[in-house]
Order: sequence, then C-alpha cells, then structure tokens
Amino acid sequence: MDLRVPEQEKAFRDEVRTFLEESLTPDIREAGRMVTSVFAPVKEAMAWQRILNDKGWAAPHWPKEFGGTGWSVTQRAIFAEELVRAETPPLVPMGLHMCGPCLIGCGTEEQQKEYLPKILSGEHFWCQGYSEPGAGSDLASLKTFAEKDGDDYILNGTKIWTTYAHYANKMFALVRTNRDGKPQQGITFLLLDMDLPGITIEPIVGLDEVPEQCQVFFDNVRVPQKNRVGEENDGWTVAKYLLTFERGGQEYAPGLNVMLEKIRLMAEKQQTAFGPLNQDPVWQYKFAALEADVLALEFTEMRIKSALSAGKDPGALSSMTMILGTELLQKVTELRIETLGSQSVIWQPQALVPGEEQPVIGPEYALTAMPHYLNSRACSIYGGSNEVQRGMIAKAVLGL
Repeated sequence: MDLRVPEQEKAFRDEVRTFLEESLTPDIREAGRMVTSVFAPVKEAMAWQRILNDKGWAAPHWPKEFGGTGWSVTQRAIFAEELVRAETPPLVPMGLHMCGPCLIGCGTEEQQKEYLPKILSGEHFWCQGYSEPGAGSDLASLKTFAEKDGDDYILNGTKIWTTYAHYANKMFALVRTNRDGKPQQGITFLLLDMDLPGITIEPIVGLDEVPEQCQVFFDNVRVPQKNRVGEENDGWTVAKYLLTFERGGQEYAPGLNVMLEKIRLMAEKQQTAFGPLNQDPVWQYKFAALEADVLALEFTEMRIKSALSAGKDPGALSSMTMILGTELLQKVTELRIETLGSQSVIWQPQALVPGEEQPVIGPEYALTAMPHYLNSRACSIYGGSNEVQRGMIAKAVLGL
C-alpha cells in the first residue's frame, strides 16, 4: 500500500476545503467546536448530515451502488482529515457506520431498499440494542428474549447504555431466541421501530451532565419476523460482521493529530516559573511520545481502510486499532488537562450548549477540556472493552 498523497489528490483536498468553507453554517461550526465526545449535538449533527447527503458525501465508506462516493482510500483519508481540521460535528455513527454496512453485507434486497436511503438522509435515526444490565462486555450472556407468535416476535427484557435511544426512531438489536446450546448460538439480529407499544426509554445522565446513554425496556413488544437480519439463532455471525465496522471503521488519528496541535498551541501560552510550558523538557517528552504513538496508529488505520476497501476482513487489526485509539485518546485528554492546569477545572456546562450565548469564564480553548476528559474515560469500555479486545487478539493471532 502506497501511503504517499499523489499529486492529483491535492486538487481533491482543495475541492473538499472549498465545499466545507461554503457549506458550514455558523451554528454547525459552533456545535463542532463544542464537541466533548464522539457525539455532537443532535440537531446540528443531523443538519450537517443532510448537507453532506445532498452532496453525495454522507457515507464515503459505502459501496458506490448503495450511495457511497467511490473514493480511493487516500481520498477518504483526506476527507476525514479535512472534516476534523474544519471542526465539523461528527455524524451519528449507529446508522452510517454500523447498521448501514451491516445491511449491505447481511441484509435482504428488500431491507437494503427500505433502510439504506433513509439512513443516508437521516430520516432513520438508529440506536444499538446490544448491552444489558449484568452482562458487562460479555455480549453472549444477553437475556432479552424474542418468542415467535404468528408473523411476529414478542420481545421482553431490557437494554442499557443505549446511546441516543431517546432520539432514535429505529433500533438494531440482538435478542435471544433459543436458550439451548452455547450462548452464541441462540441469538438473533432484529430491526425495530422505537415507537412500538411496550417500549419505555429512560435517559442516563453521565459525569459530564450530558444524557447520551439510555436504558430501554421491552414489555411484550411485537416485531415482524421480516425485520430479522440473517437467519434465526445466527445473529452472532451478523453481530461480529457489524462489529468489524464499529471497531475498524473508526478513525482516531485525524482527531488526535488536531488535538495535539491545539495542545501545542496552548502550551505556548501557558507560563511556568521558568518560562512557557512548551519549553519544559518533561512536557516536551510527553508530547513527543504521544506524537510518535499517533503516527503509528495513523499507519495502522490506513492498512485497515485498505483491507476494507478491497473487501477483506481486517481481523485482529480492528481490535488493535480500538485499543490504541481509545487509550491514546485518554492520554491526549490527560495531557490537555495537565497543560491547562487550573483553567481546565472551571465547570460551565451551560456554555457548551450551542446557541445559549453563555459567557465563558477563562480562555475559550479550555472550555471543553474537562468534559472531554471525563467522557473519554468510557471510550475503552464501549464497543467491547479493551480487555475483551486483547482476548480476541490473543485468540486470533496467538491461538490462545
């Protein structure tokens, strides 16, 4: 794989920059600057998705016949870098990066025609029904049960840590349809509407005072059997296919590079008893070590994109990327707090709400530091904890 940027791709970068300059509205730009997690304010994020979809750029990673762009791996990398540099709000990933690719690979033609265009347009807002109370990262121990009744399944149980369930109108879920055999063998993958009778949603407020997560309860909820993806009791296979995109499809390096550049500029302004913080050798060592680690991650992410574009399974590289990306994100947010010192502990969540016009106490560049640091503590848990990822690498690579 040649990672050098060809001369002709420079024109592509200019095209992307021009589009971003002309298309980003002030409220979307503000929402992008206020992001403190992998999720942006929903209203502005969905407005940005509609603009991208009108351009045909909402899902560059999808096959062109399903609405993708047909870009090369290099073009997709350039696009991701420019989005980060322009501080656009990240798009909600559950439809575009999880359910959509899963339906392209495992869904029926009818399901693809029904759901994919609405995922691109944002008409369908999806959430992921995987985790359950008491199950932790052991996904196969889920207990929500779906029992056949005529042409439907009847669901009973609960899901937890369901991101943005209070905004979603669709859910893709793993449910148990057979209690016999190995835990992985009795699971089925279903698509369902969030306004069905019997569904109750309770938002959960996080440490950063943002209700991103929810608990969802199912009380005799009827779901048509035609909404099943894959075969009954074979949902584990569908879920593993989807998780390849959830873990391997993420791009940490572009965002980390931008964050490091911002930290470098902050350190120039921070004064110590011996001069600017960026002249402190201890701080310089920490910064340089992170730069080297992010560069290594960037090359690994390029290898994964290349494999996915060629229709190959990146295998254990997906797990490795998730471990490296999440742990580096936590280290970078820690260095940001360390660089800002006491300026980072001013708690002013209302100033993070787009359109509130709340005066900011202290430098504006310190506003998102602590909420982002707190939110990033969870990134090494969701999507399968890093301990689970290390177990998968040990099994796939070392045969343990």
